[in-house]
Amino acid sequence: FVIIMSNFAVPKDLQKFVLSVGITVALVLRGMFILVGAAIISRFTWVFFLFGAFLIVTAIKLVAGGDEDEEYHENALIHALRKVIKITDEYDGEKLRTIKNGVKHWTPMLIVFLTIGTTDVMFAFDSIPAIFGLTKDPFIVFTSNVFALLGLQQLYFLLGELLDKLVYLPLGLSVVLGFIGAKLIMEALHGNSLPFLNGGQPISWVPEVPTWLSLVVIVLAIGGAALASVIKMRTMKANEK
Repeated sequence: FVIIMSNFAVPKDLQKFVLSVGITVALVLRGMFILVGAAIISRFTWVFFLFGAFLIVTAIKLVAGGDEDEEYHENALIHALRKVIKITDEYDGEKLRTIKNGVKHWTPMLIVFLTIGTTDVMFAFDSIPAIFGLTKDPFIVFTSNVFALLGLQQLYFLLGELLDKLVYLPLGLSVVLGFIGAKLIMEALHGNSLPFLNGGQPISWVPEVPTWLSLVVIVLAIGGAALASVIKMRTMKANEK
């Protein structure tokens, strides 16, 4: 979101408004994504194999630095939209439409809203499967996303300043994603119905990971990464003096 705001040169006084609308769009799209995910999981337990493998691959990419792209790349939807409608280069307050040379144009505000909403869905491809690794209740999955995005709305400006300083955060996130990915694969083995695995029968000897252990791993991984980042930052400042 920080990269998107800077890329579209959103004025400071409009960023809170843009974030509010963008998050609303993101919540609607995530709600649809969660409903589809819940329906698939209820019918096909083997989908946890895919979710788990995807999270493990994402964790490896985080450790290897594959997710450190600092540039915004316009997605196909936004690129196509620019070709079919007239969009000005300047903002007109909070307006979506404005008149330029007697002709109605859309303002960049429309593109920013859609960009934030659709980009967030890309992040949902790893965050939502990770939540399904903790609970299969779609209501809890959706409400946790609501609280997360509303929390982001309040902490956006603070987090934007801290991101560069939390150098070990990707490592902490990779531990969480890898752990949840392995947990999803273990759950898929417990409810196995694939004919080429154990004759299509559940694999009961695979241990179950309790929810409390998942929460402990998440807290320790993220909290430890944040604490280690703060210690490193203070050490660097002390050495500079």
